[in-house]
Amino acid sequence: MRKPTGVAQVIHSTLGNFFGGVMSKAIITCSLNGVLTNPKQHSVPVTPEEMAVEARRAYDAGASIMHIHLRKQGSDEGHLPSWEIDLSKEVQAAIRDACPDVIINHTTGVVGPDYQPALDVVAATKPEMAACNAGSLNYLKLRSNGDWAWSPMMFDNPVEKVQAFIDVMKKTDTIPEFECFDTGIVRCVDMYQKNGMFSGTAQINFVMGVASGMPTNPDLLPILKDLVPEDSRWQVTAIGREEIWPLHRRTAELGGHLRTGLEDTFYLSTGEKVTSNGPLIEEMARTAHEVGREVASSAEARAILGL
Repeated sequence: MRKPTGVAQVIHSTLGNFFGGVMSKAIITCSLNGVLTNPKQHSVPVTPEEMAVEARRAYDAGASIMHIHLRKQGSDEGHLPSWEIDLSKEVQAAIRDACPDVIINHTTGVVGPDYQPALDVVAATKPEMAACNAGSLNYLKLRSNGDWAWSPMMFDNPVEKVQAFIDVMKKTDTIPEFECFDTGIVRCVDMYQKNGMFSGTAQINFVMGVASGMPTNPDLLPILKDLVPEDSRWQVTAIGREEIWPLHRRTAELGGHLRTGLEDTFYLSTGEKVTSNGPLIEEMARTAHEVGREVASSAEARAILGL
C-alpha cells in the first residue's frame, strides 16, 4: 500500500494513534495573558503586537493553540478586559501573522447576565476554538488572616447561558472547550451531551487550582477521566506556582493534553519566576517528552481536533 504523505500522512498517523488505543501526540495550549493581571506588576502581553511576540515564543517552544484574552488598550486600563470585536480581529490577525498555522482559542468568560458582548465576539471573529464555561462556581479566596482576598462572587454559568455559547459556536464552526472548575461541572458536560445540547466529541478542560474549586492534586485525574463522556478529549489548566508541575506530568502520563502560560502561572518547576510564555511552554514540552509523549505540531493538532 502506498504510504500517505502531507496532510494525509498527518491524519493517517493521528487516526492510528486513536484506534491503537494510545494517543501519543500531546497538544500544548499556551494561555497567553489571562484576565485582570496588572501588566504594571507582571509581564503579561496586552497589545496585539505584544501578544503576537509572545505567541511566536510559545509556538517556537511547542504550543499549537493560543488561548487569548482581550485587554483594554489604554495605558492605565491594560488590567481590564475588553470585548471589542475590532480588537479581537486585530489580535488574531497579529498572532496569525506571527505563526500562520496556529489555532486560536478565544475566551468567553463573563460574570453576570450581560454576556452578549462575548457572544458577539465569537459570532464576528469565528475562532477555531473558544472557552465554554460549563457550570457555576463560588469564586473565593482567603488571605492568611482569614479575610476574603476579594469580595465573594459567583461565576455564574446557568444552563441557558451555556446553551447560548454552544449555539453561537455551532454557527461559527467553533469547537467549545468546556471549562470545568469542579467535579459536578465535569458531570454536567456528560448530561449536556446526553440531553442533546451539543453533539460530537467533547473537548474538556479540568481547571484545577482555584481556591474554591478542584485542587491541583494529581490523584484526582483518574477520577475525573472516568466522569467525562467516553470519546472526550481532555486537558488540564493548573493554576498556582511550582507545585502545579507534578499535575502536568501526571496529565501527560495519562494521555491528556497540556496547557500552561502566563494566565495560569509565572513559575517553573524550579520555583524560578518567568516573564515570558516561552520558558513555560519549553518546560511543558520537556515534561511531555520525559513521559514518552511527542508534542503535536499545529497540523497534527488540527487533525486530532478535526479542524
